[in-house]
Amino acid sequence: MEFNVLGFTADTERVYTALVGMPRSTAAEVAEACGLTAPAAGRLLSGLVRDGLAVRSAGRPPTFSAAAPDVAVGALIQEREQQLGDARALVQRLVETHREAGRISHPDMAAELLTDREDISRAVYRLTAGAQREVCAFDRPPYVDRPGSNLDAQLERQRTGVVHRVIYDREAVAWPGRLQADIMPSIRAGEQARMRPELPLKLVLSDGRAAIIPFSLAPGGQSAAYLIHPSPMLVALQSLFEAQWERAIPLGEGPVSAEPGQPDAETRALVGLLASGLTDAAIARTQGWSARTTQRRIHRLMTELGAATRFQTGLAAARRGWL
Repeated sequence: MEFNVLGFTADTERVYTALVGMPRSTAAEVAEACGLTAPAAGRLLSGLVRDGLAVRSAGRPPTFSAAAPDVAVGALIQEREQQLGDARALVQRLVETHREAGRISHPDMAAELLTDREDISRAVYRLTAGAQREVCAFDRPPYVDRPGSNLDAQLERQRTGVVHRVIYDREAVAWPGRLQADIMPSIRAGEQARMRPELPLKLVLSDGRAAIIPFSLAPGGQSAAYLIHPSPMLVALQSLFEAQWERAIPLGEGPVSAEPGQPDAETRALVGLLASGLTDAAIARTQGWSARTTQRRIHRLMTELGAATRFQTGLAAARRGWL
C-alpha cells in the first residue's frame, strides 16, 4: 500500500492502479479486474473522479480513465509535503516554547544542548542580532554555515555601534578566500581581529549575557552546540576569551606609512600570517599569491629584518612595532 500515506485505502489504490492500465473501462470491468462487486467499484471510481484522480466519460454505461499519475498523484504528494512542512514548523515552535518554559522553570540551568543544525544557526543569530554592546568570538573550523555568510549582518551591527572582537584560529585565516573576502572587509568596517595558532574551542559571546559553543560530535558527523545562560560557566568563558585575547596577535591592514622603512599593508599582513604559524601554502592561498611569489616575499622580509628563522622574523617585526 504505497499510497496509504496519501490517504488511499487499499481498495482505492487497487482500483486506481488497475484503471491506469485500463483506460475507458466501465465500473463492471474494473470490478472484475480488482475482485470487487460492481457497486463497490462504482463508489470507489466516483471517489477518484471527485478527487481529480480519474475522469468519467458520457455514455451508457459510463467509462472511466485514470488521470495522469505524475499530475494527479504528484499534486497529492505536494499537498502532503506542505502539510508535513507545516507540522515540522509547529513542532519547532513547540520545541522552542518547551525549551524556554524549561529554562524559566529551572533558572539555575546553565546550559542547553542543541543537536539540530537549524537550531544552532538560529541560536547564533539570536545572540548576535540581539547584542547591544559587544560580540566576542573564537573563530575556527569546522563550520555549520559557510564562512562569511553573516558578513552583511555583522557590518550592519558594527554600523550601529556594536563592537566585534574576534580571535581567528590559523586554520580559519587559511580557509581558501576567507581572509580577503570576509575577514579583511570586517576589519575595515571596524572589527577588532586577532589571531592565535590554535584555539581550544569555537565560541560566540553576546554582551556577557549568553554564549554558544558549537562543536562537532565526529568528523563530518552531526553538529551540536551548548547554549550557555548566565552562570559561573558563562563568567569562565568570558575570562577565557579575555585571556586568549591578551595572547593573540593583532590582525589587520595596519596604517600605511610613507616614512622610510615602514611596512606597507601587504607586508604587515604577511608578518601577521607568519607570526600566526601559517605555512607557505596557506599564506599563498589567503593572499592569492603563487608559491614562488610567497617564498620570494618571505625571503625578502627575513632579509630586511635580518632574521634567519620565522620565529626571529616575528620577534624582529614585534620590536619594530609591526605587529
